[in-house]
Amino acid sequence: MSTSRKKPAQTAPARKPAAPRPSPQQGLGLEEIKSLIALVGREPFQEFEFEAGDMRFRIRKDGPAPVVTAPQVLLSAPIAQPLSIPSMPTAPIAPAAPEAPADEPGIHYVTSPIVGTFYRAPNPTSTPYVQPGDFVKPGQTLCIVEAMKLMNEIESDIAGEVVKALVENGQPVEYGERLFAVRVS
Repeated sequence: MSTSRKKPAQTAPARKPAAPRPSPQQGLGLEEIKSLIALVGREPFQEFEFEAGDMRFRIRKDGPAPVVTAPQVLLSAPIAQPLSIPSMPTAPIAPAAPEAPADEPGIHYVTSPIVGTFYRAPNPTSTPYVQPGDFVKPGQTLCIVEAMKLMNEIESDIAGEVVKALVENGQPVEYGERLFAVRVS
């Protein structure tokens, strides 16, 4: 009678349903690895570590999703007859990144401390916490960012006049994304 020893899967602090654990002799196939990557992509934690037998890997989300470009095709064989081949670009063309608002002197940007959904008011029928033209003081609530069904009040960290709300109500926001432009008083 032989006994096999399995090491438990290690995950980030946020516990989620356990990933399939293969036996050490079996290993993971490409489809299982792809499904684990997809699972980590959907979940809110930033890092996932998995170990089974002598296989160990870590998936970490460090920033925005990378831009995937199609590989270029280069012809190296001589062509016997002249063909009309449309010209191909020599470098991959990346989509244009949205322009960040230019920094103006005297303008402070209140940013999101978390990833979530931006709300300007405590509920859909209420008036927004602040409007452009309102003066705010440190500690005053500006908006709510909902993350995992928790409503997080975002407060002003400076005193000044709200110039503009940079995000539409109900839109998803990323960590560090600018929410409000405030003219420092």
